[in-house]
Amino acid sequence: MSGPDDSGDVVELRVHGVSGASAAQVLDLQQTGQVAGDRSGGFYRPRPRYPDSAGAHGVTLEAYRWGDLPSGTVARTLAVVFLLPFMLVNVAIWMRPANPRSEATVKSLCRLLALTLTVLYVLAIAGVALDLVGWKCLASPDCLAGRSWLSWLGGRPIGLRLAVLALVPAAAVGLIWRVSCRPGRTFEAFRAPEQGTSASRLGTVGQWDAEPLVGRLRAIHVAAAFATLDLVLLLARGASDASPVTIALTAITGVILTGCVGLLCTPPLMDRAPGDKRLDRVTRTLRTAAISLTVVVVALVLTSSQPWPQERELPGYDSTLTGLFVAQTTLLIALGVVLLWHRRREHGATPLFGLGALVVAAIGISMAVAYSAELVYRVADFLDRGVSTGAGIASGPPRAYTWAIYGFFRAVLFTAIVAGLVIVISRRGRRRAAAAIVARDFPDPPAEAGPRLRQVRDAIARARFTEKLVPLAVLYGCLAGLGTATTTIGLLGQVPGDVIERNIGLPAGAITFTIAFGSWVIAAIILGLIIGGIFAYRTEPYRRHIGVLWDLGTFWPRAAHPFAPPCYSERAVPELARRITYLVERGDAVLLTGHSHGSVLLAATVLQLPPQVGDRVALLTHGSPLRRLYARLFPAYVDDAALHEIGRRVGWRWVNLWRDTDPIGGWIFSPRPAPAPATAGDPAAPVDRRQRDPRDVVTPPGDSVAPPIHGHWPGESDEPFTEAVQELVQRLGGRADTPGTPR
Repeated sequence: MSGPDDSGDVVELRVHGVSGASAAQVLDLQQTGQVAGDRSGGFYRPRPRYPDSAGAHGVTLEAYRWGDLPSGTVARTLAVVFLLPFMLVNVAIWMRPANPRSEATVKSLCRLLALTLTVLYVLAIAGVALDLVGWKCLASPDCLAGRSWLSWLGGRPIGLRLAVLALVPAAAVGLIWRVSCRPGRTFEAFRAPEQGTSASRLGTVGQWDAEPLVGRLRAIHVAAAFATLDLVLLLARGASDASPVTIALTAITGVILTGCVGLLCTPPLMDRAPGDKRLDRVTRTLRTAAISLTVVVVALVLTSSQPWPQERELPGYDSTLTGLFVAQTTLLIALGVVLLWHRRREHGATPLFGLGALVVAAIGISMAVAYSAELVYRVADFLDRGVSTGAGIASGPPRAYTWAIYGFFRAVLFTAIVAGLVIVISRRGRRRAAAAIVARDFPDPPAEAGPRLRQVRDAIARARFTEKLVPLAVLYGCLAGLGTATTTIGLLGQVPGDVIERNIGLPAGAITFTIAFGSWVIAAIILGLIIGGIFAYRTEPYRRHIGVLWDLGTFWPRAAHPFAPPCYSERAVPELARRITYLVERGDAVLLTGHSHGSVLLAATVLQLPPQVGDRVALLTHGSPLRRLYARLFPAYVDDAALHEIGRRVGWRWVNLWRDTDPIGGWIFSPRPAPAPATAGDPAAPVDRRQRDPRDVVTPPGDSVAPPIHGHWPGESDEPFTEAVQELVQRLGGRADTPGTPR
């Protein structure tokens, strides 16, 4: 869609944050028209026939709306609940240390951890379909009573039951495979300019075509998924029939899984250029071999005439699941060792204590294990309804899942206790610091402003708790990793109640109750995430807080897990770069204004602009998480060098507005309350401008309430924003009309 030909001196291009605001809201106008892009990501301008088609600052307003790229529908927004473990492990690969020597090792470990999630996904579905239903329920008349939809398989040979029910995990793999392959945009249409781009890693966001890598990873994960299903069936069959055919098929399954692991451990090979088709053929061949093997294995299970073992549990399933947990524990330990070894030794220079990737990966693994355990336990509970005997289905889920629920509940409980202590202990210090800020902002308040001053103090104190989340995240990540490690006790055939009663003295019944309660806690967390996703989609305040995690996670391409949600920056960043280049080449100067995650998109975009374009660009960020979140979480991509290069590329025509009441955004270069004058040695000094929030604590004449506390809300209509726009427009050489001046 081509834009109008009425170019002005300066175009103010606004990019919204996580709120997913409409174009009219971003422009602060009522009538808008689209001038470029499409419905998912487009550029809008006020319609020329309306009198408010120009901004209050004498510039032409334009908005880039990208909110529907990461979400867009209720279904896609709710996908955060079920794809969250995949997304977290995928984000972990981008949180590697700045030390380039650790890159290959961290990539390999994160990709292997991602593969274990796919294997766990298959094992959870297989545990329900093959173990609970096919092996246990269909052999129990009590379980089949009143279930006509299931009883048609009752009394059938075990091989037939397993062969039919193997279609369930196979269909689950096909579903997630299909979802990850849904049609997307053509990358060539959104490729960034190739001339004059930055060497900074942040500047490469959107430069790459990630689809070839995602395709390779997808083929490997699909191959491993079907090989996992084959392994479950072959171990069950081999428990009583270790025939040469069964042994040979098991060996082939092991070769396929080994090939998947070997490919993921060679990042230089996996990350080859998109034009290299040889590796693509290798991964597709591996996937085809795994699918073909599944057909052969199912046929073997269906036609084998040898008797099946008479065991209560599906043979080999419990040990396979526990072996997976052992592998996850080993990989987490290896990742922690690598991160600690390569962390920066300077005091205060290591975000998240150098364990960011480990923390996020451990949380993702913990959530995936909790999801799987909860699925098995809830289905077992459903199948047990009406069972009058003591040998119900619920008593049979694998011991590893019992340990997993216990470990997850223990991690959540301990973290909640510590978080409560941190809140109480740090409250006095946070309130003291907040009181000092309030006293500086409102030195002589009237007596009636006391309640409002306390509200402002509390808002600042709450916003400062963000820094306390860092050690809490590390604590939970370590406890979650420890919880995964304790599942390995299942190899000894022990359950938590017996072990704890024997070694600590707590009654086994109390531990059993704790595990049951923990299962319901997991169910409550999942339900809460679903409800939160619905509210985040339908209500702007919820989306502004919950959406920050979703948008932060989907900002990064799928480089570890192919089933993670798609990345929106692959389109948004190059699309912004092309639009800015077009506006400058037609004679306009461009003022970029970005709120929240919009400022991150603009930071990556500026690093991709050719030098001649950057000379006609200024940058205004507000509520920006660049320093407060991204520099801590992604030190290899957002550091002082990258931030200073952004400033140089726009000629230091950069203003960053921040508030003490904002729990997400903050300063970028300096936390000083007032901007320092620019000096030859430190041109970044005047970038940060602190906004007093609220404007006043006294109800103004003609109003019934005091000015609101904005926090993380955008403030395009606020006076500091207006003054910053006027200043940057003047520095761009354009006109800076006073508000309300017609053009």
